[in-house]
Amino acid sequence: MTNKFEFILYGDFALFSDPITRVGGEKFSLPVPTYEALKGVCHSIYWKPTFTWFVDSVRVKKAIQTQSKGIRPIKMSGGNDLAYYTYLKDVAYQVVAHFEWNENRPELLGDRDLKKHTAMFERSLERGGRRDIFLGTRECQGYVEPCKFGEGAGFYDGIEEMSFGLMYHGLTYADEAYSEETRDKMSVRFSEVVMKNGVVKFARPEACIHRVIKSMKTKEFGDVG
Repeated sequence: MTNKFEFILYGDFALFSDPITRVGGEKFSLPVPTYEALKGVCHSIYWKPTFTWFVDSVRVKKAIQTQSKGIRPIKMSGGNDLAYYTYLKDVAYQVVAHFEWNENRPELLGDRDLKKHTAMFERSLERGGRRDIFLGTRECQGYVEPCKFGEGAGFYDGIEEMSFGLMYHGLTYADEAYSEETRDKMSVRFSEVVMKNGVVKFARPEACIHRVIKSMKTKEFGDVG
C-alpha cells in the first residue's frame, strides 16, 4: 500500500498572494499555487496531527490568466478602504502529495495506521473534502476530485521550461520541525520554482532557504493507542 495521493483542484478564481504586494493594501496573485496553499488544501481534505503532508508536484492544466477587481476591505480603524486585488481566473491544477508520520509527536505513535488514514483520505476526497476548499484566500472557493496525475491535455505541456524565480514556499511550525535549527521555532521558507512541461516539482521543506520568525512551543496531545 502507498500513501501517494492524486487529485484535481479547480475553481473560478484563485489568489495566492505575493507578500511583496500586500504591504500597501493591494493583493496580486503569484502565477502558480504555493506549496503552503496546496498543503492547506490537503489539510482541508483530511488531516490528523499524527502525520505531516508533503506536496510533491502540481500540474497547471489551464492558461495563467489574471483579472483585477475593486475591493472594499474593512479598515482596522473602522469603515472601508478601496483596494484592487488581482486574481487568477478559471484555474485547474492536478496535485500529487503524500504524508509522512510526524516524528515530533511520539505521543501519537498508536495512531500510525497507514491503511486507516489512506482509506479516510480517499473517502474524504470523494466527498469533496472534510472542510471547505479555498484557492489561496477564503473568497476563492475551490473544488477537489480524484484524478490520475498527468491525464488529459494541459496548456503548458509543450513548453520545456518556465522559471518563476525565488518564491514563498511555506511556514514551518514547531510541531513540524525538520532540524535542530528549526526546533521550537516558527520559520518561513523560500525556494526556486521552475515549471517544466506544465509541472512544478516542489523542494522538500528541509531543502529550502528558511528564516526564523519567532520562538514557538509544540502543543502536546494525550496518548493515543
